[in-house]
Amino acid sequence: MQSSAFALAPSNPLLKARTLSRRSSAPRFNPLSPSSPKSFGLPPVHGLSAISSPRSSPSSAARFRSWISSPPLDPERRECDFSVKATSVPESADESAKSSSLKRTVELGLLFGLWYLFNIFFNIFNKQVLKVYPFPITITTFQFAIGTVLVLFMWSANLYKKPKLTSEQLLAIIPLALVHTLGNLFTNMSLGKVAVSFTHTIKAMEPFFSVVLSAMFLGELPTLWVVGSLVPIVGGVALASLTEASFNWAGFWSAMASNVSNQSRNVLSKKLMIKKEESLDNINLFSTITVMSFLMLAPVTLFVEGFKVTPLYLQSAGLNVNEIYLRSLLAGLCFHAYQQVSYMILARVSPVTHSVGNCVKRVVVIVTSVLFFRSSVSAINSLGTGIALAGVFLYSRVKRIKPKAA
Repeated sequence: MQSSAFALAPSNPLLKARTLSRRSSAPRFNPLSPSSPKSFGLPPVHGLSAISSPRSSPSSAARFRSWISSPPLDPERRECDFSVKATSVPESADESAKSSSLKRTVELGLLFGLWYLFNIFFNIFNKQVLKVYPFPITITTFQFAIGTVLVLFMWSANLYKKPKLTSEQLLAIIPLALVHTLGNLFTNMSLGKVAVSFTHTIKAMEPFFSVVLSAMFLGELPTLWVVGSLVPIVGGVALASLTEASFNWAGFWSAMASNVSNQSRNVLSKKLMIKKEESLDNINLFSTITVMSFLMLAPVTLFVEGFKVTPLYLQSAGLNVNEIYLRSLLAGLCFHAYQQVSYMILARVSPVTHSVGNCVKRVVVIVTSVLFFRSSVSAINSLGTGIALAGVFLYSRVKRIKPKAA
């Protein structure tokens, strides 16, 4: 190390010769001698005591000589101490910065992995339940109920600080909770009708609806780059729809309605401009929306589908009660977990990075669902899906390009 080399360098010979001559001509200070002068209680400086000698001259030169006549500092030790302090602080600071950066990178990578993993298992378990239990409103309500229980536990156990919301904030969040509820409900309706891969292929059109709704309600006109990126998205989804083996109009329009609902939530967030205080960050906003969504959808479920979750009803329908309950519970846990992790990632990265990650997540979900359910996918269908997803990736990149000021 640099500091060690500097410490082993020979000391100044002039300083050592001068010190020896001073020590030979002046009496040696012995603190144990009864004739030693009294100290004034000042703290020692590098092993020296501030002592005044009755024989010393009041002049500064004589006082300086009396200090020199005291036992000298080891010059090698002084240089060593100085060199260690001068070189070790920047090195430790640099190592600390590298360690902190590595920790953040690993932490972010784990969050992305959990985001993808929870989303994969949600789609698999959810599809398995919806195939044999065709009640999407009940399933969606149950998922919001699980999320509500987790949120209340998180707040009551002080795992996350409970927000203090004003009446103005609650009124602004209600429309967000409404479109959030509709978005998840329409997604479950689509998953119950068509293949998971086809639902997510249609949901790749979210950027198209985001651009249209932003232009209509916010006056944000897209750039030519953004418009160009929408062409492969629309074309790819159209090509995949024409060749989809599981295609039906109910599943198609449900996925489209989910796109409109989800992007309306983003537009409403900008339009209403919710005042966020310290207690209302992204995670608490999502948690509040989850509780509101459950309260909104629960009475609708009882009115439309009734209470068809009892063991007696499931057995009469020829279903395995334990399997339905277990897979519904796992789907609900994964549903809340992947959305919670998504908001945690959004708090750490830019919206563009989050959008790219969401595009990659959709690819992973489509591929894994095709492999797991062994869905029938033609070459043209795969091409259409690939073109649509490539358009989504292109959109996430060109979205950063700002129009030149006139």
